Order: sequence, then C-alpha cells, then structure tokens
Amino acid sequence: MITSTANAKVKRLVSLGRKSKARYEEGVFLVEGVKMFQEAPAGWIREVYVSESFLEKNAFENEKRVHYETVSDEVFRKISDTQTPQGVLCVMKMPEYRLENLQEQTKKHALFLALEDLQDPGNLGTILRAGEGAGVDGVIITKNTVDIFNPKVIRSTMGSIYRVPFVITDDILKAVTDLKAGGVTVYAAHLDESKNYDLQDYTKPTAFLIGNEANGLKRETADMADHYIKIPMSGQVESLNAAVASSILMYEAARQRRIEKGDTKR
Repeated sequence: MITSTANAKVKRLVSLGRKSKARYEEGVFLVEGVKMFQEAPAGWIREVYVSESFLEKNAFENEKRVHYETVSDEVFRKISDTQTPQGVLCVMKMPEYRLENLQEQTKKHALFLALEDLQDPGNLGTILRAGEGAGVDGVIITKNTVDIFNPKVIRSTMGSIYRVPFVITDDILKAVTDLKAGGVTVYAAHLDESKNYDLQDYTKPTAFLIGNEANGLKRETADMADHYIKIPMSGQVESLNAAVASSILMYEAARQRRIEKGDTKR
C-alpha cells in the first residue's frame, strides 16, 4: 500500500491530473469514480488505484480483473480532483480517432459538431454527454479549446468520453472543408443574418459550428458555413451558453430524424 504523498507514483498522478503537458507526453489521462471504472473500455485501462477506506466499506467489483494498487486515504485525497473522492482512480490510455475514419464509418445521416476555442470544462463535458444522447457521430475540437482530458471535462461527460468519437485539430478550416467535401451541410450558430434553427432541414449529413463562449465563431470559420442559424430569444436574453445551444441544435436534428423514420414514440 502507498502511504506517502512523497512517493514517485503519487507525484506522477498529481502531475497527470493538473498538467495537460504531462498527460500528452504519456498519452494517458485520469478518471475517477466507481461508475467511470465500471464503464471504462478494458483496453483503455492502464492503472487502477483504490483507497484504503473504500476497500474497507465496499466490495470492489473488479469484473475486468485488472491489477489495482491500494493507497492510504491521505494519498488518495492528494491524487483526487474532487472534494469528496469516491476512492477509485484509473489511468487511461488516450483514444485515437481520425476525421477521415469517422466520415468513412458514419451513416448517410451523419451528425457532427465542431467546437472552436471553448474554454469552460463544464461546457465541453456537457456537450459530449448531450452529443451521445442525441446520437452524434463525432465531435471536432480545436487545439485552443480546453483540454478534453482535463479532469473537470472528464467528470462532466459522465462516461460519454468513452463512447463519443472526437478529433482534436489545429486547422478547423481544413476539417470543415473535409466535411463539406464529404457531402456534409455545415451550419454556424451565428447572430448575423441568421434563420431560426428550427426552420432548417437536418435530416441529411449535418455539422454544427459552435464558437467560443465570449467571442463566438471567428469570422473565417463562420464563413465556411453553408447556413447561419440562431436560436430565437425572448425577454432580454441575448444568447445561451455553448452547452445549452449545442444541445438544442443536436436534439432538433435528432427529432427531425426520428420523424423521418416514422418514429414518433420516442
């Protein structure tokens, strides 16, 4: 059992939790909690750490039969990113996706989301979670967006990080160009000369562009869109946050596709 916070393994885990550079150098990230462990693809798991008190109070259901290491409660508090740690922490291999592979594997009703320079971890995590619920085929994320492997992002995904493919790009314009070349119609969430979002047809291959929380989409990115769309506001509200706006757009696309299939029960 690891009992010292000065232990080299502990220092490494702290670094992986706090520093994106450390995560990318090793190609790993951290997840916490029983649910995140249980849902984790077995092939992603590299290491598992369990607190002493967790083992005393719970039967650790290790169905994946992975090796785990016990740490003292003091050590676990040191490596945990949460106020009330559950007592299970995993080191996970970063998944690798490529945009061309996502396009090849998706169906004729492909649905994508492209996020430009989002900074709020909760927004990004919530978008992935909502994206899974709406049936998105992939999310494109700019390099200047908050690190998707940030522990706060991971926690907000509630496990969707395992199931929603995503691509990190340093050239959003090329990524959008590639989508359009593959027959995807691109819509930019934008206030200028926009049509209401619910007047568009999203039953064909579709991608939504969502911009930075404070500044929106860059002009050159917005110019790549085939259509500008907006969510109409009542009262004095000017706009919704990125996660809420993304969810509304994705679920509108999902609603239209259900109707097209004749599925009006769900």
